[in-house]
Formats: sequence, structure tokens, C-alpha cells
Amino acid sequence: MLITLSKLPTRRRPNKTGSRTAPKPFLSDTQWLLIADLFPDPPMGPRGGRPWRSSRECLEGILWVLITGARWKDLPERYPSSVTCWRRHRDWARNRVFRAAWDRLLSKLLQRRGICWEETIGDGSFARAKKGATTWGVAIVEMEPASSC
Repeated sequence: MLITLSKLPTRRRPNKTGSRTAPKPFLSDTQWLLIADLFPDPPMGPRGGRPWRSSRECLEGILWVLITGARWKDLPERYPSSVTCWRRHRDWARNRVFRAAWDRLLSKLLQRRGICWEETIGDGSFARAKKGATTWGVAIVEMEPASSC
């Protein structure tokens, strides 16, 4: 008995929804559109060369590292290379692009009244506790909340 591929039944419905196992992006499309102008794609050099990876891909890779706490070299293959993401993170941090993006996203959330400052908490699990330290290295200033609920 000879079986050929043309005799096999075809798939009834094509997969138009994408992969079910691929993780969802950290930023939604509306969030990205809000901050996209802060992360322009670099222009091609005069000598050509390899095309740059998109800023959104690099930002997603950077967010993966920051959220998971993993090392740069552990960045999954679905993101640009770890060196590319690290360089963009370095450049964007130096140019204070992250701060501007954070301010935009936070102001949008405040407009929607999505933050109640009376119910926020701070996690200090990442802060160092030096042995024998009796004073803080920086002054602690108490501030009023920016908005009320």
C-alpha cells in the first residue's frame, strides 16, 4: 500500500490566531503607540550593514530581563541578542528615555484613575542591608502623594 502526502486530509481551519504557547508581549499596542516616538528606530549607516532590530523588540527583551531578574545572556531567542538589548538599555538609560516613557505611561494611568496612592506598597527585598549601618546614606524626605483617590 502506497501512502502519499496528497492523500492525507487537509487541515480544516488554518491557524490565524498565532501561537498558543508564545508569551504575550509586556506592552500592549496602545501602550506602545503612546511611547513609540521616544524609541525611534536607528537609521541605516552610510556604508549599509546589517539592519537594526526594531526598538519595540529590544524594549520587550529589556522588559523581560528587568521583570524576571535574569542575566542578559539568559535572554530567550524570541528577543534580539542580549548584547543588542543591553546596548539599547544602556543608551536609553543614559538619555533618560526610560524616565520619559515611564512618566507618559504613569500619567495616562493617573488620568484613568487607575492608581490609588493610599493603597500602594513598596518592596524593599532588593535593598542592601549593610552590617552595622546605623544611619541612612541619603536623607529621607516625606512627601505628600501626587493625587488623592
